[in-house]
Amino acid sequence: MKSKILVIDDEESIRFTFENFLSDEGYDADTAEDFGRAIAKLDEKDFDIIFVDILLGDKTGIDILREVKNRNLNCSVIMMTGYPNIETVSDALRLGAFDYITKPISQQTLLHTTRIALKHRAMTEEKDKYHSNLEAIFRSVKDAIITMDKELVVVEVNDAAGDICGFSRDIVGKKFESLATWCGRRCLESLTETIAKKEMVEVHRFECRNHQGQVVSLTASPLLDSYGNLSGAVLVIRDESRLAGLERNLGERKQFHNMVGKSEKIQKIYSLIEDLADVQTTVLITGESGTGKELVADALHYRGSRGNKPLVKVNCSALSENLLESELFGHVRGAFTGAIQDKVGRFQRADGGTIFLDEIGDISPLIQLKLLRVIQEKEFERVGDSIPLKVDVMIIAATNQNLSEKVKRGEFREDLYYRLKVVEITMPPLRERRDDMPLLVDYLLEKFNKRFNKTITAISDDVQRIFMNYNWPGNIRELEHTLEHACILCRQNTIILDHLPPEVKEFTLTGRSSFRTKKETEHQEIIAALKKTAWNKARAARLLGIDRKTIYRKIEEYKIAACHIFLSVIPTCSESFLEEGCWTSQHDR
Repeated sequence: MKSKILVIDDEESIRFTFENFLSDEGYDADTAEDFGRAIAKLDEKDFDIIFVDILLGDKTGIDILREVKNRNLNCSVIMMTGYPNIETVSDALRLGAFDYITKPISQQTLLHTTRIALKHRAMTEEKDKYHSNLEAIFRSVKDAIITMDKELVVVEVNDAAGDICGFSRDIVGKKFESLATWCGRRCLESLTETIAKKEMVEVHRFECRNHQGQVVSLTASPLLDSYGNLSGAVLVIRDESRLAGLERNLGERKQFHNMVGKSEKIQKIYSLIEDLADVQTTVLITGESGTGKELVADALHYRGSRGNKPLVKVNCSALSENLLESELFGHVRGAFTGAIQDKVGRFQRADGGTIFLDEIGDISPLIQLKLLRVIQEKEFERVGDSIPLKVDVMIIAATNQNLSEKVKRGEFREDLYYRLKVVEITMPPLRERRDDMPLLVDYLLEKFNKRFNKTITAISDDVQRIFMNYNWPGNIRELEHTLEHACILCRQNTIILDHLPPEVKEFTLTGRSSFRTKKETEHQEIIAALKKTAWNKARAARLLGIDRKTIYRKIEEYKIAACHIFLSVIPTCSESFLEEGCWTSQHDR
C-alpha cells in the first residue's frame, strides 16, 4: 500500500509543489490549508507522515501536533518554518515531533526526510509489535518473570509475580536486593551468582518464605547480547506447591531441593528433613562417601527458618588440629606465630544460621572437647582469648565412618557422639537404591547437556544393565563422574559402552557373563532378602526398599515359595554334609 502523507500549509504554492514531488515518488499525498481542514482530513483517513507549517492563521503547527498526540495517532509529524526559534523547536520536540526543518525546503530534503520518517515509523511499529507480543507472553505465563539490569534493578515484572512473590509493578526501578528482605533470599543468591558467572543457575523445589508451605523452583539466566556482553538477568519462579503436596501425599516425590530419588528410603529421608526443618537440634548425617550427605545438609538449612541466614561449611579432615581450631573458633592477634590480626571463626560467621561439619569423625580429642562445649553451652573462646562468645547456630555433622565403633575404641568421645546424633539421617548407598538409577541418570544427563552443549537423550540397554549391576563404591559421586566422562566422549544421542571410563569398562569385560536380566536380578534379590529375614515378608520389603504390597505381588509373579529359600542354601551346606558323612555319595546327595 502507498504511504499516506498530509501537507498542511497556508501557502498554495508549497502545497502544490510538495504534492507533486511526493506523488511522483509514488506516495499518496494530500493537502490542507488550515487547522480546520487538516482536522477534517485526519477524520477521513490515517496518515503515515504529516508535514505542517508552524503558522496556520489563528492556529499553529503545535496545535496540530497536540491533536495528533491527543488522538494517539501513529504517524510522524515534521514541523516546517521560515523563522525558527528555540521556544517553538523545544515545544515541538517535547510534544513528539519527529523532525523540525526550515524553509525553503528543496525536493531532495523533502524526499530524504520522508524516507527517514517512514523507516523510523516502520521500526517503531516493529518494536511495538514485539513489545505487544512480549506483554502477551508475560500476561499468559503462569510463572513469575522478573527482568533486571546488571545492577539488579528491576526492569519488568509480570502479573504472576504478584500471586507467587507478592510483587506488583511498583517494584520496577527498585533494586531487587531491597525487595527480598523477609524471605530466604535464594532468589537474590541465584541472581548474584548468574550475574557473576554469566551462567544459568537453577534451584529445584525449596520452600519460599513469602507464603507458608509454598514450594517453588527458580531459574536465573543471564541476558547476553550476540557478543557475550551482559546486560542483566531474568528470574523465572514456578510455584510447585500443589505438585509437591500431591507427591508428598502419594509418597512419590522424585526430587526434593537438589536431591533426586523416589525409592522408599529416600522418601523417608525427604519426610524426615521436613520434620526437622524448624527443630533446633543437632543432626548427624551418616553414609558412605558420595551418597549426598552435603545435599541433605543444604536441604535442612534452606528448608527451615534459618534459610535466610548463613550456611557455613567446614571439611574437618582437610585441616590439621591447629588450623581447624582457628578456622572453627577464630583467633586473636598474637595468639600464635603468624597471627598478625584477629580472625573471625566459622562458628561466629554462622551465627543465626547453620554450620555443617563434614568428616566429623576425623577431628582430634581437643577439638572434640571444644565442640562439645559449643553444643552444650552455646559459647566458645577464640584461640588466644579468654572472653567467651555466645553463638546461635544449628549444627549439622556428617561422616562416612562408624562413630559408634570409634567410641568403643576410645577414638571419639561418647558424650559428643550422643550430642551429635540427637537425630541421625543415614544416606543409603547407591547399590541399595537402584530404583533411583533412571532418575539420577536423567538428571545428570540434563545437567551435562547444558554444561557441554550436547543433546544426549539416553544410555544404551547395555550401559543401563551395567549401571544396575555395578557396585558403585563411590556411589552417586562416582555415577556423576562416570556420566560426565561419557558425555564428553559421546558424539551422538546415546551413551554406549565405549564411552564409559576404563574402570567401568573393565567391570563390563570381567562381569559380562554374570549379568542377568532385570527380572532375573529382581528375582534373586527377593530370594536373598527373604532368606536374610527368615521369610518375614514385611522385613524383606523394608530391606529391599519397597512396600509390602509390592513384595507380595513379586512373590506371586515369580512364583517364589519357601522351598526356594531351602534349595538356595543347599549348595553351601552339601560339602560339610559329605565331610560329616551325612551323605555317602553324589547319588545320595
